[in-house]
Amino acid sequence: MNKNRLEAFSDGVLAIIITIMVLELRPPAGVELADLKLLLPIFLSYVLSFIYLGIYWNNHHHMFHATKHVTGGILWANLHLLFWLSLFPFTTGWMGENHLTPTPTAVYGFVLLMAAIAYYILQRAIIASQGANSLLATAIGKDWKGKLSPALYLAAIPLAFVSVWISSGLYVFVALIWLVPDRRIERVLTNREKE
Repeated sequence: MNKNRLEAFSDGVLAIIITIMVLELRPPAGVELADLKLLLPIFLSYVLSFIYLGIYWNNHHHMFHATKHVTGGILWANLHLLFWLSLFPFTTGWMGENHLTPTPTAVYGFVLLMAAIAYYILQRAIIASQGANSLLATAIGKDWKGKLSPALYLAAIPLAFVSVWISSGLYVFVALIWLVPDRRIERVLTNREKE
């Protein structure tokens, strides 16, 4: 099965998710700069979620660049990932509107954790379909970022009830370690082209 339709569909869903998130941003009732202060938690949660969606889009693109074809299992694994990503607008809004209170912050972390697990499942489905010596399997290697991220989310979820700042800091830290585009797939592609 050709991968182009899956990529186009996924790109469209991510674009809609980002659009929904930005439509949730409401301008303040006042006209002074001070009126923006109340919107700061909402805006910061939007920025964090936008960065996460950008990271997922970037890595999804690279992952499918290394994928030759898709199977039914890959399609379902991709839908599973898109499901969790589609919850970003809800959890982003809830966390921002409630000024980083414990329960919304923990639920935000839970959705981040489930999206990370769904991405891992999608990766494994592609590798299972294309083999242990496939381009993606070679590129991923030990995948320390992919293993560290869910561990940090697991720590951040209960920490939200201790300190929302520590929990939020862990979410920001995970985003920062992924912010630099993952070059592993590009390196493997370049090396294979030289052979």
